[in-house]
Amino acid sequence: MIALAYQGGVLATRSYMDEASLQAETALRLAVSALGGHLGRYEPLPALISDHEGIETLITQPGDPRLREEANVYLKSINSLLGSSDIYVMTLDGDTIAASNYDGSASFVGQNFSYRPYFKDAAKGRQSRFYALGTTSSKRGYYFASPILIGTVIKGVIVFKVDIDTIEASWRGGEYKIFVSDPEGIIFMTGSAEWLYSGILPLTPQRRARTEASRRYSDANLTALPVERGTSGNHALMTVREGSDRREYLVLSQYVPEADWTVNVLLDTRSVRTQARTIVAAGILLLCLAGLAVAILLQRRARLSERMQMQKEAQNELEHRVEARTADLARVNRRIEREIAEKRLTEQQLRQTQADLIQAGKLAGLGQMSAALSHELNQPLAAAKTYADSAAVLIDRNRTEEARDNIRRISALIDRMASISRHLRNFARKPNEELAAVPIDEAIRDTAEIVAARLAAADAHLELDLGETPPIVRAGPVRLQQVLVNVISNAADAIEGLDDRRIRVSARREGGRVAIIVRDHGPGVSPSIAERIFDPFFTTKGVGKGLGLGLSISYNIIKDFGGSLSVSNHPDGGAVFRIDLDAMATISEAAE
Repeated sequence: MIALAYQGGVLATRSYMDEASLQAETALRLAVSALGGHLGRYEPLPALISDHEGIETLITQPGDPRLREEANVYLKSINSLLGSSDIYVMTLDGDTIAASNYDGSASFVGQNFSYRPYFKDAAKGRQSRFYALGTTSSKRGYYFASPILIGTVIKGVIVFKVDIDTIEASWRGGEYKIFVSDPEGIIFMTGSAEWLYSGILPLTPQRRARTEASRRYSDANLTALPVERGTSGNHALMTVREGSDRREYLVLSQYVPEADWTVNVLLDTRSVRTQARTIVAAGILLLCLAGLAVAILLQRRARLSERMQMQKEAQNELEHRVEARTADLARVNRRIEREIAEKRLTEQQLRQTQADLIQAGKLAGLGQMSAALSHELNQPLAAAKTYADSAAVLIDRNRTEEARDNIRRISALIDRMASISRHLRNFARKPNEELAAVPIDEAIRDTAEIVAARLAAADAHLELDLGETPPIVRAGPVRLQQVLVNVISNAADAIEGLDDRRIRVSARREGGRVAIIVRDHGPGVSPSIAERIFDPFFTTKGVGKGLGLGLSISYNIIKDFGGSLSVSNHPDGGAVFRIDLDAMATISEAAE
């Protein structure tokens, strides 16, 4: 088993290494193509710019300040247009006479770069390339240099520097570590900033001397990257020590002769080796599972007949229980149906009883007001009798105009009695109304006519504050009047015989609700009474003066409207009944 696991590990590692190598090779080709494409588009530009008339004139008259200024401005505009790093012009002695960064803090103007290989090659008439760290700008870049020809004579050198940071930024955070090394093995471009200017080859004195002669990396600190090289089959491996951590990488490299550098792609082999170990472990586990499956299969076959017999017995038992349970459920359903029918009948009786209680409460209120109302009707009857007798006398005396005035007065008194009778008849009728838009001012005006006799008997004064625009509520007009009659009548009872016999009725809109507040100046409501004041048959009046149903019925009526009825004590004394109902904008809103 151990030998099988080892051999399987070797084969799996080789397979995953081959697959990873193909992926890394694709990444390498893409990196080389991206570098070549980015730099290749700038290569012909130095020669094109050197043919500009202003550049050719400047190189023949390098001391002319005006020509220098014009060349500086031109190079800056070209540099901004092309998105390059820097463009500058040098005479054959290496002095820079014009540069795109002439107005910057690290201007190249006046600097001498005759030591650079790209200058030496261009001064000899060759197109030159070079990558290095700028000695003045301290910024890495790739340099393209071209001779400036006047006719066939070389008069100077123009240099085009390209920024490589954008390419390097695209390498960060990827699956692969990508870097570019020079012929001395020093890393010049990398997606890992900690590897920059590190050598993957030993930094021998000869390599350091060649690097310092070209001043390729200026004053950068060159260090050796702790590297150990190895192989796995046909694949090159590189182990890098980073502190206490050691990481092994699969290495693929490609030398780029025109740029004289080597592009390297590194792939961490931990995932490869983990996959290989996983597949080996999975294979061993699969073998173990296969053996276990065979054992389980044999055991299951031995128990299959026993389980089938047990299942048959259990099925028979289950069918018997289902039949018994079905019969129980049928009996329960029949009982529930009977209970539902009884509940519906009870609810109908309850609604009828509630309607009868409401009517009884209204009739009880009418009975209490009957004495006062008879006085209210007797007054206009007596006055009408007097006016009628007087009219007969006036007619006998031919004073027809005065007699006609008496008759008009009699007609007005009859209208008044008819109004009182109509309100009492409507109030006494059993309501069968749907909820509608009810103007508060109309409801309170009709209520005032009904309770006028009761207020007069108590010598109470009704104050109204309905605002500039009285609100409209969603309610039943007759039932709302019944509630208002009950509440105002109770207020009249509370203040009868007191010094302050004012009853204030106000209404105001609060958002989507309307609050109707009835306040008296009586003794208020004690906490013990407030808890039971809306209970049926609860009353504080003497025997024969009330059934105790008025406020209970009123509470349920307001609840049917979707509102609330509550009682509290005013800080300055007296009871406050508050009715909250849904507000409506207009009368027509109820029909929509």
